[in-house]
Parts: sequence; structure tokens; C-alpha cells
Amino acid sequence: MTNRPTENQVAVSVPPHVRGRRSSRGIMLDVAIALLPSAVMACVYFQLYALMLLLVCVAGAVATEFVYYFIAKGGFAHKCSRAGEIVRSWARQFDCTSVVTGLILALILPAYTKWYEALLGSVFAIALVKMLFGGTGKNLVNPAAAGRVFLFISFSLSAGALLTDGTLTTGATYLSGTLLSGGSLSSGATYGDTIELSLLQLFLGNGVATAAIGETCKAAIFAGYLYLVIRKVIKWWQPLLCIALSGFVSVCLAATGGTFDITLFPDYCLSGGLVFGAVFMATDYVTSPKGTYGQLVYYVALALLTAILRHFTHIEIMSFTILLMNLLTPLIDTYIVRRPFGYQREKKAKEAVK
Repeated sequence: MTNRPTENQVAVSVPPHVRGRRSSRGIMLDVAIALLPSAVMACVYFQLYALMLLLVCVAGAVATEFVYYFIAKGGFAHKCSRAGEIVRSWARQFDCTSVVTGLILALILPAYTKWYEALLGSVFAIALVKMLFGGTGKNLVNPAAAGRVFLFISFSLSAGALLTDGTLTTGATYLSGTLLSGGSLSSGATYGDTIELSLLQLFLGNGVATAAIGETCKAAIFAGYLYLVIRKVIKWWQPLLCIALSGFVSVCLAATGGTFDITLFPDYCLSGGLVFGAVFMATDYVTSPKGTYGQLVYYVALALLTAILRHFTHIEIMSFTILLMNLLTPLIDTYIVRRPFGYQREKKAKEAVK
């Protein structure tokens, strides 16, 4: 006789058991709400192209999760009554993680992405990265980041542009929301040309996209960040540490001939997908360390790795670095031990007794 839990039993870990009032569905709904400003601004700047990507990615992610669940439960092997029961079971356990994955994937894709490429990215992210490893809470890496890297490798989608010395030097694709044939810009600039961008344009977007539709308007991203902090979904210092440290290291790496120009700091912080990735992707509960010290190591390493790779590759590398740090998360959790529940420093414990 085995001690393994059956389908209707729950495996219980050692005490103490602390349960919060919030559910996974509630947290994912908060993340989806935080993504809405970026989605709205993407539709404002890129119009139908952005709307198409958002609809295809979200619908593809949800449909893939449902089909995978239906097949895994033997839906095609049973009669209609059993199939209906499986559908109701899926609806009860649906936690909106696939919706969030679809939204994030769409927002980190270039506007010129074909609809079938976006659909394949969603299927890959949900079926192979999430569901194949056991579903919600079991995936090793961020599904949206994995889907983006998959599309970059499979279809040679641009990894994005990187701001250097206040100019956009590579990967320019769109301007003023206008798409012209041959991937040219409405201003006449083409891929690889240099475009001057002000800090205000970097922050508000102003119709200029460096790479992905959701990374254009940093104001919308920070609005989502504030919402997540207020709702206590993420810790306020996590994205800020990653963004600030990566920007500072980028300035140091850019210093040539002994010239250190700190005025480039906001340019490096606001360019590319650094802000979006730090707020919505690096903070994923499942693929980031659990303890505070582990999280500190995680975000410092992510910032350093991102700055170094951006400097030498001159492309937006955030999805790649997030995947790499996701793979290192189990190692961080293993060697950086969390404090035991209820732990108090010796001095505080003695003061509490007095």
C-alpha cells in the first residue's frame, strides 16, 4: 500500500501552514489589470496590428490550455456527458494564468509579427513550457519569455533595438503607428538607421517603438507597476533594483577613454524591454526565488547579466536573461537558505521576553 495521494486527496507539507486570503486567480487578475495600460497604449500607437496580436496570443493561450487539459483528462475517449464534466472541471480550476501569458507574450512581440507566428508562440508557451511540466506553479521558466525566444530562434524575429548615446541604432521598425511595405518607417528611415529620441519620447512612447508593442510607453508600464505594488502583488524594490542597477552598469560599460557620462543613465533605463521585463516578467512567483536574500541575488544577477549582454550584443536581451536566471532559481533557493518561520534575532528575542 502506497502513501501517495489519490486524485481527490491533497499532499500536505510539514507545518506551520500559513494561508492567505488571496487566490491564484485573484493575483492573476491583478496582473492582467496592470497590463491593461500597456495594452491600451499599444493599440493607440499600433492600432489593428497590436489588437490582432493581443487577441491571437490570448485566445491561443487559453485554447491551448483547454485542449491540453481536455486531452489529459481523456475527453476524446469518453461520451458527451463525460466531456461536459471535463469542461466544467476546467472552468472551475481556470486561474487566468494563460490569459496573463498571452497578454505578456503579445506585448513583447514586434508589431510586424505575423498572426500565425504569434499563435505558435502562444501554443509553445502554454503546451510545452507550462502544461507539459504539470501546469500552474510547475513550470521551470517564464512561459512568455520562452515563447518570445522560441519565435526569435524559429522565425528570426528582431530581438529589438537598444538605445546607445541617446540614439536608436538598430532594429527600428515603426514610426507614428504607420506600417509601410518593406519594413520602412513613415519618416523614410529604414531598418538600421539612427533615430534621435528624447527622454520624453522614451517615457511616453510618442509613436516610436524600439521593439515590442508593449514596451513603447514606459508611463503605462509604471502605472501597472504602481497598481501591483499597491495591491501587494510584487515588492516595490524588486523591479527598481533591476532597472537602476542595469542602467548604472550600462553607463559604466559605455564609458570609453575615461569618460563617464551619468546623463545617459535614464536613457539606458528607459530603452528597450528592461522596464517591462523587470516589472511583469522577472517578478513571476513561480520562476523567481522565494526568500528575500535569494531574490536580492536574483535581481542583482539579472541586472548585471542584462547590462553586460546588451552592451556587447546591442540588442534587447531581456527575455534571454530572464530565462537564464529562471534556470538558476532552483540553485539560488538551494544554497541561500530562507529564515525559519517565526525566526527572530537573538537581541530582539531577549527584548521580547523582558
